[in-house]
Amino acid sequence: MLRLLLVGAVGGAFSALFGVGGGVVMVPLLMLLCGYGSRAATATSLAAIAMIAAAGVATYGALGEVDWLAALLIGIPALLGVTLGVKVRARISAVAISRALAVLLLIAAALLVVHPA
Repeated sequence: MLRLLLVGAVGGAFSALFGVGGGVVMVPLLMLLCGYGSRAATATSLAAIAMIAAAGVATYGALGEVDWLAALLIGIPALLGVTLGVKVRARISAVAISRALAVLLLIAAALLVVHPA
């Protein structure tokens, strides 16, 4: 239980600081620290992110930082994308998903080194 609390705290902090927390932070930590399989880690992370996102939207919204039109234009297609992604993921092995996530994280890290914000 302590490890899950740690994963949540780290994921929430990264989400607030960098806009990432689920796939980039929580999924790998759930797999490494808590022994979750990639599918269970992803599903659990998505459930946790719903709560984190709600708190983030409320806080940033109260500060006037949310571009609501952009959020809708991103969010509506994202709903379709997540539905498709879950269906595709069900057909791909856990090892392939883990490797794809590792490659994605390496590419993101390299891009941040080359083009820092």
